[in-house]
Amino acid sequence: MTPNPNNLEAAPLLDENDNKQREKPSPLQVTFNPTKQFYGSTNQWNKILRYDPLQHRKLDHPTTNIDTLLHMLNGNLGTGILAMPDAFKNAGLYVGFFGTMIMGVICTHSMHILVKCSHELCRRYEMPSMSFSEVGQYALESGSSSLHRFSRLIGVLINCFLILMQVGFCCVYFLFVAVNLCDFLEYVEIKVEVFTILLCLLIPLIAMNMIRSLKYLTPTSLVASALAVSGITIAFMFLLQDLPHSTSVAPVSEWSTMPLYFGTAMYAFEGIGVILPLENNMKTPRDFRRWNGVLNTGMTIVVCLYSAVGFYGYLKYGEEAQGSITLNLPNHEFLAQLVRLLMAIAVFASYALQFYVPMTIIGPPVRRWFGSSDAQDWAEYALRIALILFTFTLAAIIPNLGAFISLVGAVSTSMLALVFPPLIEIATYWPNRQYGTWNWILWKDIVITFFGLGGFFIGTSTSVTHIITEWK
Repeated sequence: MTPNPNNLEAAPLLDENDNKQREKPSPLQVTFNPTKQFYGSTNQWNKILRYDPLQHRKLDHPTTNIDTLLHMLNGNLGTGILAMPDAFKNAGLYVGFFGTMIMGVICTHSMHILVKCSHELCRRYEMPSMSFSEVGQYALESGSSSLHRFSRLIGVLINCFLILMQVGFCCVYFLFVAVNLCDFLEYVEIKVEVFTILLCLLIPLIAMNMIRSLKYLTPTSLVASALAVSGITIAFMFLLQDLPHSTSVAPVSEWSTMPLYFGTAMYAFEGIGVILPLENNMKTPRDFRRWNGVLNTGMTIVVCLYSAVGFYGYLKYGEEAQGSITLNLPNHEFLAQLVRLLMAIAVFASYALQFYVPMTIIGPPVRRWFGSSDAQDWAEYALRIALILFTFTLAAIIPNLGAFISLVGAVSTSMLALVFPPLIEIATYWPNRQYGTWNWILWKDIVITFFGLGGFFIGTSTSVTHIITEWK
């Protein structure tokens, strides 16, 4: 099968204003033969090794390491961290604590796998960068011949899960902001319905999401990260006051609620969808995967914060922990209301980064339907408005914040963070490494894949059942 990157249906997850970095495929791409590459043609293999995709990226608005770190924190420190006490309630204090640490390590490892395979496949096909779906498609095309027939399917599946995950995040963000603003306004004796606040948020949200460049979203990420850290810091003032003994809560919860914990915890690690867009747009992408680089630094901060908020939040509120920790804070305290306001603004500012990913997938195919540049721009703006209205509609009908968070995590994040990356690694390196029966990398990838699939099926069914029960 001859790969032809120009015919890909999956749109690249890149800055929409930076499409110049897409170079015309070289003859090497057109004649790429994985079997010959690994076993027959030394010259071809040496040529591939000489190609450095990082040196061929041409970006109009590259992001710095600090920009990327802020985007990463912004992409992870959203509503998921505030739902961690509710997640711990479904798992138990110690299962939740150590389980979150383990899942954080696995998710970070999967992110490394994804970026590493992206670089390897970019070298093989002489492309400066790839999207998540392209990595999946090219991994199968360059692997065993028996996998070639599934290459386009895997690309489409990845894009579908990415859209589902990011749109789900946007819905939760929308609802979270409205609920917390409603509580804050009630504190200052202004009675407003949640639906009314959702309507009021529409215009500013539409205006903010007209920004199409990732570089220009850096100020919103800076504001969101600063407000989120401030809100979490103030929240800890309440969590650490008069803490009960650890024996006051269950160390291990019932097995029936464990899938809800898995879904919520996986939702919290919501950054897998923005990893490649962030790395693809960096000025110094080699700093992304270093042991002390942007990825490890950002995820270490994220995992520590998740574990701490979940541990102390559940210890403080026990079985009363709700879908967001802000809902447990005392209504009569000004600082508690300040936390709600800070987190609402932070999550509102984070919406644009989550919205960026589905637009880079859906936007380019829509633009191709129109001829002139002006018509393409107007079509894209109309698409953005329609998608925001769609998230508004879903946010308005969501019955339970905690259950919906668990559902999004179980359905999309588990597949994107735990299933696709290890499968991509197996497909990418199978001809080169020739995995043996006892090769630890192969078995490691298989274990992570089955863990993700188990969480997907069990977590999804449990979350759907919980939502239906709540709706009744």
